[in-house]
Amino acid sequence: MPRVLVSDQLSPTAVQIFKDRGVEVDYEPDLGKDKEKLLAVIDKYDGLAIRSATKVTEKLIASATNLKVIGRAGIGVDNVDIPAASRKGIIVMNTPFGNSITTAEHAVAMMFAVARQLPEADTSTRAGKWEKNRFMGVEITGKTLGVVGCGNIGSIVAMRGIGLKMHVVAYDPFLSEERASQLGVEKLELDDLFARADFITLHTPLTDKTRHIIDKAAIAKMKNGVRIINCARGGLIVEADLVEALKSGKVAGAGIDVFETEPATDNALFSLPNVVCTPHLGAATTEAQENVALQIAEQMSDYLIKGAVSNAINMPSITAEEAPLLKPFIKLAEVLGSFVGQVTEEPIREVEILFDGSTAAMNTRALISAALAGLIRPQVADVNMVSAPIMVKERGIIVAEVKRDKSGVFDGYIRLTVKTANQTRAIAGTCFSDGKPRFIQIKGINLDAEVGEHMLYTTNADAPGIIGLLGTVCGQNGVNIANFALGRNRPGGDAIALLYLDAPFPEQVLAKVRAHETIDSAKPLRFDVSMM
Repeated sequence: MPRVLVSDQLSPTAVQIFKDRGVEVDYEPDLGKDKEKLLAVIDKYDGLAIRSATKVTEKLIASATNLKVIGRAGIGVDNVDIPAASRKGIIVMNTPFGNSITTAEHAVAMMFAVARQLPEADTSTRAGKWEKNRFMGVEITGKTLGVVGCGNIGSIVAMRGIGLKMHVVAYDPFLSEERASQLGVEKLELDDLFARADFITLHTPLTDKTRHIIDKAAIAKMKNGVRIINCARGGLIVEADLVEALKSGKVAGAGIDVFETEPATDNALFSLPNVVCTPHLGAATTEAQENVALQIAEQMSDYLIKGAVSNAINMPSITAEEAPLLKPFIKLAEVLGSFVGQVTEEPIREVEILFDGSTAAMNTRALISAALAGLIRPQVADVNMVSAPIMVKERGIIVAEVKRDKSGVFDGYIRLTVKTANQTRAIAGTCFSDGKPRFIQIKGINLDAEVGEHMLYTTNADAPGIIGLLGTVCGQNGVNIANFALGRNRPGGDAIALLYLDAPFPEQVLAKVRAHETIDSAKPLRFDVSMM
């Protein structure tokens, strides 16, 4: 009988689900706070069910000799070392949609609290001061609400804002004009949103692209008297810059539920009267906590008893029977999506996924989900195969599937084509007998290229000296090229190059490559090769 440890607070109903499904469960809700004790017992368990208190570190994973699955009751998996879990073959699951309404409602509540200074007014009134003239608030009605990140939670906030008779503007690189029209929001670029919004609310995950999305430079572009709400992730805002802006009056108020360092027991924001702070309560309602607890218990039980995988961060959702054949092509689809997602900067309007030959007979739904997850993961770090199709649909992106009989030299391959307002990108790949994904066509140019963890992709007109140029620039700046792949459509036509590197390509060296007149574009790429 599989055995699960619950190391954080979880609903008794969820614990009962494990028992009813035939899983032995130990409920130790305070164990997550005792690192050494948890380390000592983790090897006894097949599954670990957690919230945010338990920190699943590389050290803990190394000691988890029998662990097969980690289940996070909630969406954020910042407290789990996912690469370490992946390397050890441990599946990491979350519950991406169980607390969306709750988090959205908290953001709206914070907006009201900031607009009317409710916490300060409450404290003053309880002290018997009756300071009516001190607490002069602003109305919500008629104001412009800027929603940064218009996915599942952001779109709910946008609809609530429209219901409050606000004018809602939104920034999201994946939000299409059609989806924006359906929601009733005006789609803007980020700087335009900063300039027009009276209230700004953040609903984006914390990634390399979104970290410190609001800093001193961003605040300078905002209206005087803007109010900022963050119920998403700590680290989206440079807290020191926000403190300075609040003190100067540039920012009239802020509602902060998440902090760069948590638990936040000492923070400069706490001393400011125009700030409303809460201790990461976005998902803290009875309904949300119950929903995510029940979901994670069901998901973990289904995996441990039946082998079914759902809402996995690091594993495709496939059945045990499909796994041997499908798994390499799942990774291929994800890699193809990731390639296009990393090189495409404009909002995506359409995605076409072609399955040729043997791939057309596979579980293409899983392959499509993997491709979409790879496509949007550069922008949405917490996406997985289950949530990716929903997130893509929410953004109004059209997804088309095409199947056809074998048409070339390969038994089967996948081609991903993405359309934006100004360009079309296409990439194709297959898996050879070793099960590893390979690129076989980029921009219509045939080649045979492996997938590396760190790569540089360049485009240029086919001309002498490109290989020498790239080699010289890298050599002069201490960048080691592990391997090299080239392709062109015709002599003197379009050409591409893929450089395989030992480490991420340095920004200062990238600038030198891009500055050369013969290089049309240069994009650094990174792929997760731990599951290949």
